Amino acid sequence: MSFFGRWILVPVALASVLVAPACGSDDGPKTAPAGSVAVVGDTEIPKSEFDRIIGQAEKSYEAQGQEFPKTGSPEYNALRDSIVSSLVERVEFELEAEEMDIEITDAEIEKRLDELKQQFFEGDDDKYREEIAKQGLSDEQVRDEIRARLISEKLYEAVTGTVKVTDADIKAYYDKNKAQFEQPESRETRHILVKTKARADDIHSRLESGEDFAKLAKQYSQDASSAKKGGKYTAVKGASVQPFDEFVFEAETGELSEPIKTQFGWHVIEVLSDIKPKAVTPLTEVEQSIRDTLLREKQNEAMRKWVNDLKDKYADQIAYAPGFAPPPSSTDTGEATTTSTQ
Repeated sequence: MSFFGRWILVPVALASVLVAPACGSDDGPKTAPAGSVAVVGDTEIPKSEFDRIIGQAEKSYEAQGQEFPKTGSPEYNALRDSIVSSLVERVEFELEAEEMDIEITDAEIEKRLDELKQQFFEGDDDKYREEIAKQGLSDEQVRDEIRARLISEKLYEAVTGTVKVTDADIKAYYDKNKAQFEQPESRETRHILVKTKARADDIHSRLESGEDFAKLAKQYSQDASSAKKGGKYTAVKGASVQPFDEFVFEAETGELSEPIKTQFGWHVIEVLSDIKPKAVTPLTEVEQSIRDTLLREKQNEAMRKWVNDLKDKYADQIAYAPGFAPPPSSTDTGEATTTSTQ
């Protein structure tokens, strides 16, 4: 799918971190104005915007050879609810951004648009305009979508900016998950893989006669990656097919195998080193990886809480047009990650 099929349609319209917001209370607006699908406080969401996005979604389905859900079907209703939910969320985000003095300048929008043109259209403005025309979009609408994305990104930065991961957090995670940092036994080998036993027998005989292993591997081996290295292959216990694995981890160092059959063909294997024992990767080598993992988790949790609080804040300020209200009960199962800078 093209960029504008994936990015313009999805992040704001279809990839919301929320399930549909809660229905308005008796203190909130009673009805959405005519020509809108919903109203958030004083901000209306025009039905024309919903129609545009649902039309783009239909084009996207067609481009992928998929049948668009029929109106009234569970699939269509889910799509409708997702779009309305995302449009409501966009308004909530804009209102919060205003309260937090977050601004998006024209220069920022232009810079992001230039980056996208370069990424997807090699900087060709004509190709860009041709593509958005196919998507039924105007340049102004694309810029509005970019603005919404930038707002989401800045909100994410503001909400998660104080999230920290301590050394104690990292140590606790490492101690709790040591199994995932275990390195199984391994051994340096080299092998030649061929299709027939006759060829394997011939190669084995030539190796026994003193011919160069690396030269034969480069000439005959069907395993392209190891053949380039003269047949060299680091065997990790449990990672190779069983007959290969059994020989490698039972043989003496320097031993040359008879031809061994596996699902890939016939192997002639030479063991080059002693077995490297199973070990646990030291904390110092995985500390940064753990820090990154925990930081993402904490950021997502902070964002999830912020989004849930936002839902509560605006719950009694939202009204929906008939046919666009969310289901009576809903749960927040999504991760608040779509506002990141992906």
